[in-house]
Amino acid sequence: MNHPSRYPARLAHGAIRRAFLALAAGAAMIAAPASPAHAGEPESCRAVRMADPGWTDIGAANALAGIVLDALGYEQKVLPLSVPITYAGLQKGQIDVFLGNWMPAQRQLVAPLLKAGTIDFVHANLPGAKFTLAVPDYVARAGVRTFSDLAKHADRFDRKIYGIESGAPANQSIKKMLAAQSYGLGGWTLVESSEQGMLSQVARKGRSAEWIVFLAWEPHQMNNTYKLVYLDGDDLYFGPKFGSASVNTVARRGYRAACPNVGRLFAQIEFSAPLEHAIMADMLDKKQPARAAALRQLRARPELVTAWLAGVTTRAGGDAASAVRARLAQP
Repeated sequence: MNHPSRYPARLAHGAIRRAFLALAAGAAMIAAPASPAHAGEPESCRAVRMADPGWTDIGAANALAGIVLDALGYEQKVLPLSVPITYAGLQKGQIDVFLGNWMPAQRQLVAPLLKAGTIDFVHANLPGAKFTLAVPDYVARAGVRTFSDLAKHADRFDRKIYGIESGAPANQSIKKMLAAQSYGLGGWTLVESSEQGMLSQVARKGRSAEWIVFLAWEPHQMNNTYKLVYLDGDDLYFGPKFGSASVNTVARRGYRAACPNVGRLFAQIEFSAPLEHAIMADMLDKKQPARAAALRQLRARPELVTAWLAGVTTRAGGDAASAVRARLAQP
Protein backbone atom coordinates (compact mmCIF):
# COMPACT_ATOMS: atom_id res chain seq x y z
CA MET A 1 0.00 0.00 0.00
CA ASN A 2 -1.57 7.23 0.62
CA HIS A 3 -3.48 13.18 -2.45
CA PRO A 4 -4.64 16.80 -2.16
CA SER A 5 -8.07 16.89 -0.78
CA ARG A 6 -8.80 13.42 -1.92
CA TYR A 7 -11.80 12.61 -4.00
CA PRO A 8 -13.55 9.40 -2.91
CA ALA A 9 -11.36 6.46 -3.83
CA ARG A 10 -14.27 4.12 -4.28
CA LEU A 11 -16.80 4.86 -7.00
CA ALA A 12 -20.32 3.45 -6.97
CA HIS A 13 -20.86 0.58 -9.40
CA GLY A 14 -22.91 2.73 -11.75
CA ALA A 15 -20.29 5.48 -11.76
CA ILE A 16 -17.55 2.99 -12.56
CA ARG A 17 -19.59 1.56 -15.41
CA ARG A 18 -20.21 5.05 -16.82
CA ALA A 19 -16.51 5.87 -16.51
CA PHE A 20 -15.52 2.78 -18.47
CA LEU A 21 -18.19 3.40 -21.12
CA ALA A 22 -16.82 6.91 -21.57
CA LEU A 23 -13.30 5.54 -21.73
CA ALA A 24 -14.30 2.97 -24.34
CA ALA A 25 -15.93 5.70 -26.43
CA GLY A 26 -12.78 7.80 -26.14
CA ALA A 27 -10.65 4.85 -27.18
CA ALA A 28 -12.76 4.41 -30.30
CA MET A 29 -12.21 8.05 -31.21
CA ILE A 30 -8.49 7.73 -30.59
CA ALA A 31 -8.32 4.77 -32.96
CA ALA A 32 -9.65 6.92 -35.82
CA PRO A 33 -7.02 8.18 -38.31
CA ALA A 34 -5.49 11.52 -37.36
CA SER A 35 -2.15 13.23 -37.75
CA PRO A 36 0.76 10.86 -38.41
CA ALA A 37 2.23 9.31 -35.27
CA HIS A 38 5.86 8.65 -34.49
CA ALA A 39 7.15 5.77 -36.61
CA GLY A 40 6.65 2.48 -34.80
CA GLU A 41 3.76 3.71 -32.67
CA PRO A 42 0.14 3.68 -33.85
CA GLU A 43 -2.18 6.62 -33.28
CA SER A 44 -3.86 4.65 -30.50
CA CYS A 45 -0.74 5.20 -28.37
CA ARG A 46 -1.37 8.94 -28.22
CA ALA A 47 -3.76 8.67 -25.27
CA VAL A 48 -2.22 7.07 -22.18
CA ARG A 49 -4.95 5.74 -19.90
CA MET A 50 -3.99 5.59 -16.24
CA ALA A 51 -5.76 5.06 -12.91
CA ASP A 52 -5.75 6.78 -9.53
CA PRO A 53 -7.28 4.96 -6.52
CA GLY A 54 -7.50 8.32 -4.76
CA TRP A 55 -4.16 8.00 -2.98
CA THR A 56 -2.18 11.21 -2.65
CA ASP A 57 1.11 9.50 -3.52
CA ILE A 58 -0.29 8.07 -6.76
CA GLY A 59 -1.88 11.44 -7.53
CA ALA A 60 1.60 12.95 -7.24
CA ALA A 61 3.19 10.21 -9.38
CA ASN A 62 0.52 10.54 -12.05
CA ALA A 63 1.02 14.31 -12.13
CA LEU A 64 4.78 13.94 -12.64
CA ALA A 65 4.27 11.46 -15.47
CA GLY A 66 1.51 13.58 -17.00
CA ILE A 67 3.69 16.66 -17.35
CA VAL A 68 6.32 14.68 -19.25
CA LEU A 69 3.73 12.87 -21.38
CA ASP A 70 2.12 16.15 -22.40
CA ALA A 71 5.49 17.64 -23.32
CA LEU A 72 6.22 14.65 -25.54
CA GLY A 73 2.93 14.96 -27.41
CA TYR A 74 0.91 12.33 -25.57
CA GLU A 75 -2.41 12.83 -23.80
CA GLN A 76 -2.74 11.49 -20.28
CA LYS A 77 -6.19 10.29 -19.22
CA VAL A 78 -6.53 9.49 -15.50
CA LEU A 79 -9.60 7.69 -14.16
CA PRO A 80 -10.45 7.60 -10.42
CA LEU A 81 -10.80 3.85 -9.90
CA SER A 82 -10.43 1.49 -6.96
CA VAL A 83 -7.53 -0.94 -7.06
CA PRO A 84 -9.59 -4.03 -7.99
CA ILE A 85 -11.33 -2.13 -10.80
CA THR A 86 -7.96 -0.85 -11.99
CA TYR A 87 -6.63 -4.38 -12.39
CA ALA A 88 -9.83 -5.43 -14.12
CA GLY A 89 -9.32 -2.51 -16.50
CA LEU A 90 -5.73 -3.54 -17.18
CA GLN A 91 -6.83 -7.07 -18.00
CA LYS A 92 -9.53 -5.81 -20.36
CA GLY A 93 -7.20 -3.37 -22.10
CA GLN A 94 -9.15 -0.36 -20.78
CA ILE A 95 -6.24 0.94 -18.68
CA ASP A 96 -2.71 1.17 -20.07
CA VAL A 97 -0.48 1.85 -17.07
CA PHE A 98 -0.80 1.82 -13.28
CA LEU A 99 1.91 3.37 -11.10
CA GLY A 100 0.52 2.07 -7.79
CA ASN A 101 1.32 -1.65 -7.58
CA TRP A 102 2.38 -1.76 -3.91
CA MET A 103 4.11 -5.03 -3.11
CA PRO A 104 3.84 -7.19 -1.10
CA ALA A 105 0.54 -5.61 0.02
CA GLN A 106 -1.12 -6.36 -3.34
CA ARG A 107 0.58 -9.72 -3.81
CA GLN A 108 -2.53 -11.90 -3.48
CA LEU A 109 -4.40 -9.78 -6.02
CA VAL A 110 -1.58 -9.29 -8.51
CA ALA A 111 0.48 -12.50 -8.43
CA PRO A 112 -2.16 -14.58 -10.26
CA LEU A 113 -2.48 -11.92 -12.97
CA LEU A 114 1.27 -11.77 -13.52
CA LYS A 115 1.54 -15.56 -13.57
CA ALA A 116 -1.27 -15.81 -16.12
CA GLY A 117 0.29 -13.06 -18.21
CA THR A 118 -2.86 -10.95 -18.21
CA ILE A 119 -0.88 -7.91 -17.06
CA ASP A 120 2.80 -7.02 -17.45
CA PHE A 121 5.29 -6.01 -14.78
CA VAL A 122 7.28 -2.98 -16.00
CA HIS A 123 9.67 -2.07 -13.17
CA ALA A 124 9.94 -0.78 -9.60
CA ASN A 125 9.27 2.95 -9.71
CA LEU A 126 9.76 3.45 -5.96
CA PRO A 127 11.93 0.93 -4.11
CA GLY A 128 12.37 1.35 -0.38
CA ALA A 129 8.77 2.24 0.48
CA LYS A 130 6.87 1.20 3.62
CA PHE A 131 3.35 -0.15 4.00
CA THR A 132 2.02 -1.69 7.20
CA LEU A 133 0.17 -0.87 10.42
CA ALA A 134 1.25 2.07 12.54
CA VAL A 135 0.41 3.79 15.81
CA PRO A 136 0.97 7.33 17.12
CA ASP A 137 4.29 7.82 18.88
CA TYR A 138 2.63 8.19 22.29
CA VAL A 139 1.17 4.68 21.85
CA ALA A 140 4.58 3.30 20.84
CA ARG A 141 6.15 4.89 23.93
CA ALA A 142 3.59 3.03 26.03
CA GLY A 143 4.91 -0.27 24.71
CA VAL A 144 3.20 -1.00 21.38
CA ARG A 145 5.93 -1.57 18.81
CA THR A 146 5.04 -4.90 17.19
CA PHE A 147 1.93 -6.62 15.87
CA SER A 148 2.02 -8.94 18.88
CA ASP A 149 1.81 -5.97 21.25
CA LEU A 150 -1.64 -4.97 19.97
CA ALA A 151 -3.56 -7.77 21.72
CA LYS A 152 -2.02 -6.87 25.08
CA HIS A 153 -3.81 -3.52 24.92
CA ALA A 154 -6.99 -4.55 23.09
CA ASP A 155 -9.29 -2.43 25.24
CA ARG A 156 -7.24 0.72 24.70
CA PHE A 157 -7.68 0.24 20.94
CA ASP A 158 -11.37 -0.69 21.30
CA ARG A 159 -10.35 -3.77 19.28
CA LYS A 160 -10.41 -1.77 16.04
CA ILE A 161 -7.94 -1.33 13.18
CA TYR A 162 -8.57 1.62 10.84
CA GLY A 163 -8.10 0.99 7.13
CA ILE A 164 -8.78 2.66 3.81
CA GLU A 165 -11.42 2.11 1.12
CA SER A 166 -13.44 -1.08 0.99
CA GLY A 167 -11.98 -3.57 -1.47
CA ALA A 168 -8.41 -2.30 -1.14
CA PRO A 169 -5.91 -5.19 -1.06
CA ALA A 170 -4.46 -3.90 2.21
CA ASN A 171 -7.88 -4.09 3.83
CA GLN A 172 -8.25 -7.65 2.57
CA SER A 173 -4.93 -8.53 4.21
CA ILE A 174 -6.13 -7.07 7.50
CA LYS A 175 -9.39 -9.01 7.23
CA LYS A 176 -7.47 -12.26 6.68
CA MET A 177 -5.26 -11.47 9.65
CA LEU A 178 -8.28 -10.88 11.89
CA ALA A 179 -10.16 -13.93 10.61
CA ALA A 180 -7.13 -16.10 11.39
CA GLN A 181 -6.82 -14.41 14.79
CA SER A 182 -3.15 -13.88 14.06
CA TYR A 183 -1.12 -12.12 16.74
CA GLY A 184 -3.95 -12.75 19.22
CA LEU A 185 -6.34 -10.41 17.42
CA GLY A 186 -9.48 -12.49 17.88
CA GLY A 187 -12.60 -10.31 18.19
CA TRP A 188 -11.01 -7.31 16.50
CA THR A 189 -12.72 -5.51 13.60
CA LEU A 190 -11.58 -3.46 10.62
CA VAL A 191 -13.02 0.02 10.19
CA GLU A 192 -13.10 0.71 6.43
CA SER A 193 -13.16 4.29 5.22
CA SER A 194 -11.08 6.31 2.78
CA GLU A 195 -7.55 7.62 3.08
CA GLN A 196 -8.78 10.98 4.33
CA GLY A 197 -11.47 9.42 6.49
CA MET A 198 -8.90 7.20 8.19
CA LEU A 199 -6.48 10.06 8.72
CA SER A 200 -9.22 12.25 10.16
CA GLN A 201 -9.63 9.59 12.84
CA VAL A 202 -5.88 9.65 13.49
CA ALA A 203 -6.03 13.43 13.90
CA ARG A 204 -9.15 13.34 16.10
CA LYS A 205 -7.78 10.70 18.46
CA GLY A 206 -4.40 12.39 18.52
CA ARG A 207 -5.89 15.59 19.94
CA SER A 208 -6.88 13.74 23.12
CA ALA A 209 -4.08 11.12 23.03
CA GLU A 210 -6.55 8.29 22.45
CA TRP A 211 -5.13 5.06 21.12
CA ILE A 212 -5.47 4.05 17.48
CA VAL A 213 -3.81 1.58 15.11
CA PHE A 214 -4.15 2.28 11.40
CA LEU A 215 -2.81 1.55 7.94
CA ALA A 216 0.19 3.72 7.07
CA TRP A 217 2.64 4.01 4.22
CA GLU A 218 5.59 6.01 2.98
CA PRO A 219 5.88 8.09 0.92
CA HIS A 220 2.89 10.01 2.19
CA GLN A 221 2.43 13.34 3.86
CA MET A 222 1.06 11.58 6.95
CA ASN A 223 4.70 10.88 7.86
CA ASN A 224 5.29 14.62 8.19
CA THR A 225 1.88 15.54 9.61
CA TYR A 226 1.70 12.95 12.38
CA LYS A 227 4.29 11.49 14.71
CA LEU A 228 3.73 7.85 13.88
CA VAL A 229 5.64 4.62 14.46
CA TYR A 230 5.45 1.65 12.07
CA LEU A 231 4.90 -1.72 13.73
CA ASP A 232 7.37 -4.56 13.27
CA GLY A 233 7.06 -8.31 13.64
CA ASP A 234 4.79 -9.21 10.71
CA ASP A 235 6.00 -11.65 8.04
CA LEU A 236 2.64 -12.91 6.81
CA TYR A 237 0.56 -9.95 5.68
CA PHE A 238 2.62 -6.81 5.07
CA GLY A 239 6.11 -8.20 5.26
CA PRO A 240 9.11 -7.83 7.57
CA LYS A 241 11.30 -4.81 8.25
CA PHE A 242 8.41 -2.53 9.17
CA GLY A 243 6.45 -3.34 6.02
CA SER A 244 9.34 -2.76 3.62
CA ALA A 245 7.71 -2.40 0.22
CA SER A 246 8.26 -1.62 -3.42
CA VAL A 247 5.90 0.40 -5.59
CA ASN A 248 5.86 -0.91 -9.14
CA THR A 249 4.66 0.13 -12.56
CA VAL A 250 2.43 -2.42 -14.28
CA ALA A 251 0.81 -2.24 -17.70
CA ARG A 252 -1.79 -3.98 -19.79
CA ARG A 253 -0.49 -7.01 -21.63
CA GLY A 254 1.57 -6.08 -24.68
CA TYR A 255 1.45 -2.33 -24.05
CA ARG A 256 5.20 -1.75 -24.30
CA ALA A 257 5.43 -3.75 -27.52
CA ALA A 258 2.51 -1.86 -29.05
CA CYS A 259 3.73 1.56 -27.85
CA PRO A 260 7.53 1.18 -27.61
CA ASN A 261 8.44 4.84 -27.17
CA VAL A 262 6.09 5.66 -24.32
CA GLY A 263 6.64 2.14 -23.00
CA ARG A 264 10.35 2.89 -22.69
CA LEU A 265 9.51 6.07 -20.80
CA PHE A 266 7.47 4.15 -18.22
CA ALA A 267 10.25 1.59 -17.88
CA GLN A 268 12.55 4.43 -16.76
CA ILE A 269 10.31 6.68 -14.67
CA GLU A 270 11.38 6.33 -11.06
CA PHE A 271 10.45 8.39 -8.02
CA SER A 272 11.82 8.90 -4.51
CA ALA A 273 10.24 9.44 -1.13
CA PRO A 274 11.64 12.99 -0.75
CA LEU A 275 10.32 13.94 -4.21
CA GLU A 276 6.81 12.69 -3.48
CA HIS A 277 6.82 14.16 0.02
CA ALA A 278 7.66 17.59 -1.41
CA ILE A 279 4.82 17.37 -3.93
CA MET A 280 2.31 16.11 -1.39
CA ALA A 281 3.27 18.86 1.05
CA ASP A 282 2.30 21.45 -1.56
CA MET A 283 -0.86 19.56 -2.44
CA LEU A 284 -2.06 19.16 1.14
CA ASP A 285 -0.57 22.08 3.04
CA LYS A 286 -0.62 24.72 0.31
CA LYS A 287 -3.73 23.36 -1.44
CA GLN A 288 -1.95 23.35 -4.78
CA PRO A 289 -3.22 21.23 -7.67
CA ALA A 290 -1.14 18.10 -8.20
CA ARG A 291 0.15 19.30 -11.59
CA ALA A 292 1.33 22.64 -10.20
CA ALA A 293 3.10 20.97 -7.27
CA ALA A 294 4.71 18.37 -9.55
CA LEU A 295 5.83 21.01 -12.05
CA ARG A 296 7.63 22.94 -9.31
CA GLN A 297 9.54 19.85 -8.23
CA LEU A 298 10.49 18.86 -11.78
CA ARG A 299 11.90 22.34 -12.37
CA ALA A 300 14.04 21.87 -9.26
CA ARG A 301 15.25 18.43 -10.40
CA PRO A 302 16.13 18.58 -14.12
CA GLU A 303 18.54 15.66 -13.75
CA LEU A 304 15.62 13.43 -12.82
CA VAL A 305 13.88 14.00 -16.14
CA THR A 306 17.12 13.40 -18.03
CA ALA A 307 17.28 9.85 -16.65
CA TRP A 308 13.65 9.22 -17.55
CA LEU A 309 14.16 10.27 -21.17
CA ALA A 310 17.17 8.13 -22.14
CA GLY A 311 16.42 6.73 -25.59
CA VAL A 312 12.97 8.32 -25.67
CA THR A 313 11.74 10.74 -28.35
CA THR A 314 8.71 12.94 -28.64
CA ARG A 315 5.73 11.22 -30.15
CA ALA A 316 6.60 12.86 -33.47
CA GLY A 317 10.18 11.61 -33.28
CA GLY A 318 11.77 14.83 -32.02
CA ASP A 319 14.20 15.52 -29.21
CA ALA A 320 12.50 14.59 -25.95
CA ALA A 321 14.82 16.52 -23.64
CA SER A 322 14.29 19.76 -25.54
CA ALA A 323 10.53 19.31 -25.51
CA VAL A 324 10.43 18.73 -21.76
CA ARG A 325 12.78 21.63 -21.06
CA ALA A 326 10.49 23.88 -23.08
CA ARG A 327 7.51 22.71 -21.07
CA LEU A 328 9.26 23.29 -17.75
CA ALA A 329 10.21 26.79 -18.85
CA GLN A 330 6.59 27.77 -19.42
CA PRO A 331 4.83 29.74 -16.68
